[in-house]
Amino acid sequence: MRAVVVALGKIGLPLAVQIANAGHDVVGCDIDERVVELVRVGRAPFPNEPGIEEALPIEATTDTAAAVAGADLVVLVPPLMVDASGAPDWRAFDGAVGDVARGVQLGTTVVIETTVPVGTTRGRVAPQMPDGVHVAFSPERVSSGRVLRDLATYPKLVGGLDEQGEARAVELYRSFITEAEVWPMGSAEAAELTKLAETTYRDLNIAFANELAHHADDLGLDVRGIIAAANSQPYSHIHRPGVAVGGHCIPVYPRFYLAGDEHARLPGVAREVNDAMPSYAVELLADMLGGLDGTRVLILGVAYRGSVKETALSGAFPLRDALLSRGAQPLAADPLYNDAELRALGFEPWDGESVEGVIVQADHAEYETLEIPADGIVDGRGIVRDPGGVPLRRIGS
Repeated sequence: MRAVVVALGKIGLPLAVQIANAGHDVVGCDIDERVVELVRVGRAPFPNEPGIEEALPIEATTDTAAAVAGADLVVLVPPLMVDASGAPDWRAFDGAVGDVARGVQLGTTVVIETTVPVGTTRGRVAPQMPDGVHVAFSPERVSSGRVLRDLATYPKLVGGLDEQGEARAVELYRSFITEAEVWPMGSAEAAELTKLAETTYRDLNIAFANELAHHADDLGLDVRGIIAAANSQPYSHIHRPGVAVGGHCIPVYPRFYLAGDEHARLPGVAREVNDAMPSYAVELLADMLGGLDGTRVLILGVAYRGSVKETALSGAFPLRDALLSRGAQPLAADPLYNDAELRALGFEPWDGESVEGVIVQADHAEYETLEIPADGIVDGRGIVRDPGGVPLRRIGS
């Protein structure tokens, strides 16, 4: 098989490696010349993704239209985020689809892996492709830092626009997804909705955990013990509360679900609950300190989650803004980012001096034990085990 993967980000490049590791010819495409050059010389353009750099170099190019000519399989994973209004921002996605459409030839199977609103594959992608090109959807179901492991673990879902196209896409995926099952879904829409369902479920669940934490705080109870006890019954699977829901997926994909279901109410409410958690953490710290005006407050962790150097929709940004609105001076530290990187992200690096307050935003392992001179710590991730004698408040305790 000759395969082309379009967009060599944290999903696309590991997928290209997966295909190459299965013995196929693969070409990676990206509009970023720096990314293409790094892949060509055998260097991963991002850190902390096991198994990637060992499999490089692979062929890479910025000329997508030329690369897809004669390919058996083309997989697109361009980013699709939401704008300030919550609507999908199609610019990068449409650009990648257009580049493929200009070069793809009869008999090629084109598969979208980017998570999209239901109906996108049939209504937005397929009309741009020449006749005789199969189009399908197969949602990525992996997480940064463990992509190759997840590809070997979770069933790969594949939905086509017709029976023949789906069968061909399933056949091609089974040639490089060899450890996990490949499931035909019956339609692209079924595969699209499945991805939105599994991700929106997590946002809903986290929102309930956060509301439960609010209630436990009002009652003076430890929500973590309550959740553990509730989950000892096999039909309860309550997630953990936390200071923020960040990343490329959970804060975004419920918006895609809402875009396609005019009757849906719960996803919108869950988004409101989860979006309010950074401000709630700031309120907890203000209660501990008797106010925040003029205080120095350290945000620990600008990454959206522990051990992953990504800031996509990180809770650090609304925390910073909420602190500023209360008259505090926010500072930041993160073991994955140097001072110059923090400044580029809009944060003032911590100088190592004493602060009045600390809010733990990312669950980096380094934060299990803290030795920071402060008057109070709000642990937004439930990770701190030893606060070094400083008063500690966890969300929901």
